[in-house]
Amino acid sequence: MLRAVLDKNLKHWEDCLPHVEFAYNHATHSSTKTCPFQIVYGYIPRAPIDLFALDAADAPHIDAAAHVDHMITLHEQTQQNIAAANAKYQVAGSKGRKHVTFEPGDMVWLHLRKDRFPTLRRSKLMPRAAGPFKVLTKINDNAYILDLPAEFGVSTSFNVADLKPYVGEDEELPSRTTSVSEGEDDEDINYNTSTSTP
Repeated sequence: MLRAVLDKNLKHWEDCLPHVEFAYNHATHSSTKTCPFQIVYGYIPRAPIDLFALDAADAPHIDAAAHVDHMITLHEQTQQNIAAANAKYQVAGSKGRKHVTFEPGDMVWLHLRKDRFPTLRRSKLMPRAAGPFKVLTKINDNAYILDLPAEFGVSTSFNVADLKPYVGEDEELPSRTTSVSEGEDDEDINYNTSTSTP
């Protein structure tokens, strides 16, 4: 929003910040179905001056109990809206993904990410996976500890997104060196597993 408002006047960002803040808090959000101002204050201010504190003599008198009930109802409705939005996002994000879990003793291929295995990913022609390695411990459905050789020099716990089931001796190493286009990022590789973090 700041970028759109400032355009080329970058030095005036501090002057624009209050206006952008008011506009953001005044806008209805898709998840909550209301604006942040209404969630916090119980009403939608028409202008910034509506947020200024009034003297006790000038302040409107309202029924405190009614106001509390209104805020409680508003917050409950907001929580329901957020939960519904999260469920919708979860369904959309899970389409096409296969939920995979492993048990101690299972053999898996390990995806070699560039940031975690820089020496093993110096070239685009080097394998993008290694293994098979044995699963030693299941931390939860998303995190596992592997029997990794010491020369790898990294933590032995991995997210399920970096693991692929080992089928057998006839299976080829999933190097991804020929099936992935040049310049493709690690994040583009999908083993069709759940990608939530441990």
